[in-house]
Amino acid sequence: MASTVTTSKDSAATSRPGYGRLLRTRGAWTFLLPGFAARQPFAMLTLSIVLLVQHTTGSYGAAGAVAAVTGVSMALFAPYSGRLADRHGQRAVLVPGVLVHAAAGLALTALALSDAPLWALFAAAVPTGASVPQIGPMVRARWGVRLKGSPLLTTAAAFESVTDEFTFVVGPLLATALCTAVDPAAGLLTEAALTLVGGLLFAAQKGTQPETGRDGNARAEHVSALRVPGVRVLIVTFLGIGSVFGGMQVSLAAFTESIGEPGLNGVLYGVFAAGNMLSGIACGAIVWKTAPQRRLVIGYTALALTASALWTAHSALLLAGLGLLVGMCIAPALITGYTLVENLVPAGARTEAFTWLTGAVALGQAAAVTVAGQLEDRLWGGAGFLVPMAGTVLALATLLALRSRLAAAPRGRTVARGVGHRESVAVD
Repeated sequence: MASTVTTSKDSAATSRPGYGRLLRTRGAWTFLLPGFAARQPFAMLTLSIVLLVQHTTGSYGAAGAVAAVTGVSMALFAPYSGRLADRHGQRAVLVPGVLVHAAAGLALTALALSDAPLWALFAAAVPTGASVPQIGPMVRARWGVRLKGSPLLTTAAAFESVTDEFTFVVGPLLATALCTAVDPAAGLLTEAALTLVGGLLFAAQKGTQPETGRDGNARAEHVSALRVPGVRVLIVTFLGIGSVFGGMQVSLAAFTESIGEPGLNGVLYGVFAAGNMLSGIACGAIVWKTAPQRRLVIGYTALALTASALWTAHSALLLAGLGLLVGMCIAPALITGYTLVENLVPAGARTEAFTWLTGAVALGQAAAVTVAGQLEDRLWGGAGFLVPMAGTVLALATLLALRSRLAAAPRGRTVARGVGHRESVAVD
């Protein structure tokens, strides 16, 4: 049996990686399908809150602020949720989390419809964000267990990025359709219900979850992901990516309303997410010869340049084209960042590391939603698009200054400084 396992690993390591081989990984579908169902609602959450609160208050500033509180709460609690999952198991975190999230989402909806004061909406937004299930990081951690030492890890990172972006193609369209054609509260109510059902289905897949920190090997390897300097650099870069998501969500909603076509909001955001998804597919199909650190710098430079042009768009067609280009630049940065985590962080802290990055996106999104909403209320239409420009340019400057910290330490050593000389492997 041992020789069979060794042969299988050697074959995986030497054969050409690809999506077909990835999806033939034993046990993958048992967590992929429920994982997709469980993460879909997350793509609806921010936009559903913005559309509901803007409808009840008439202010994009107030709507953005409530959505921002949700995002900040998620960003603060997500790493703690990831750490608990690493130590006690994903199921132990998911089941109570989705129950709390569904209840908090219902409470936020009821308060908004009853014209409750803004502070009450903020109070309900805190548990709504704090209890968002971290399905994406949990799925990535399961891939890490299944593909340990395989070049398919980068293909898995690309696949997960594509999956995330597919949900962000469907989610905004669904949220917009529900909030504009059915009822302003329909988007958030649907998000809460889908989170509950999908999260419980995913939690039921106990056989593929990573070992917990109670096991001897995991305990020996466990170290806080935040202590790794490279992770801190990635957090800043992901904050910039979050500023793109948040700035575009508010600004596209304001732009489409200003031209009398609110239904175009979901379409334009879907084009942006489609660009992200298409480039993610391409990233997983390319045999990379360039080191991931360099790929991240090149990709992020392209993202900052394209995001800096958004505020110049004055027509839906031009905005769609620019949004497509911005989306195409996001996926390579996300995929490369998640791939670097596999090199930088011990296995016992990877769920926590992935949640730090996911939380950074949420925090950047929350800040961007708030600032963009204020700019749209106080300045000219389209001023909110300045936020993605500022966020990505500042993050790029940090990345360029600290890129040396993204080099991985040799395996077998506790990562304290995140510096080493491990060769990059050409992967697909």
